[in-house]
Amino acid sequence: MTPGKKDLACPLCGKSATGNFCQHCGGNLGGRFCNKCGGKVAAGASFCNECGEKVGGGGGRNKGDHRVAAAATVGGQNLPWWIAGAAMFAMIVVLGVSMVQPGGPVAPAGSSTTSAAGAGTPPDISQMTPLEAAERLFNRVMQSVSDGDSAQAQAFLPMAIAAYQRARPLNLDGLFHLSMLNRTAANLEAALDNALEIVEQDPNHLLGLAAAAEAAIELGLLDEAETHYRRILTVYDAEAQRPLEEYEMHSAIVVVLKDDAEAFLAGR
Repeated sequence: MTPGKKDLACPLCGKSATGNFCQHCGGNLGGRFCNKCGGKVAAGASFCNECGEKVGGGGGRNKGDHRVAAAATVGGQNLPWWIAGAAMFAMIVVLGVSMVQPGGPVAPAGSSTTSAAGAGTPPDISQMTPLEAAERLFNRVMQSVSDGDSAQAQAFLPMAIAAYQRARPLNLDGLFHLSMLNRTAANLEAALDNALEIVEQDPNHLLGLAAAAEAAIELGLLDEAETHYRRILTVYDAEAQRPLEEYEMHSAIVVVLKDDAEAFLAGR
């Protein structure tokens, strides 16, 4: 890359980069970004000039103070505990990296898979396909959260979300990952919308129903969460036997969804 007047030194890998994120490691180069498409938003703007999404304010579902509380949690040092608050996402944090790809997490060159997420040289994503880059960034976010490194997780979250948006159209597993990333970033409405994309394509999809239920709970939409959990109980026995790749990759999650649904409904 030929340095120009807009080139920046990435705070994570130190290489010259342009735009919103580092083309080499995905590091956040600073700025204000749209929660929906990941585009850079001008200071003081009320809407994203890329996708038209309202930024910096409410709109959409009636969610009261849930987003404010969520943002305060994720914005501080409690990111691992934000995820651990929900049984499904706590398990994803621990197991997600090893299940996303058959070979497990891809470590940066010169490091081992057991090293901390922030150790070693960040992976170079500049030569990857959009989906490969998205999955690599997803792995890095989840590993950082699993390691309790909230700073690294927050640094890579915007790039991971934007990478999945660029990789559209996504399969159902990709939408599930995007929903999880948005929920981790406290983009709760976006997380619910991603989950509902899954359910619209496959009304019995267990991961989509569970992701929708979890996001709805965080938004305070308990009636909507109840609808999704009741659907899980109705279809679970037959659905869990479907030979879907994402069910196999996230098998440790699928096996507890029925118990999660029953536990939630018992308190209604």
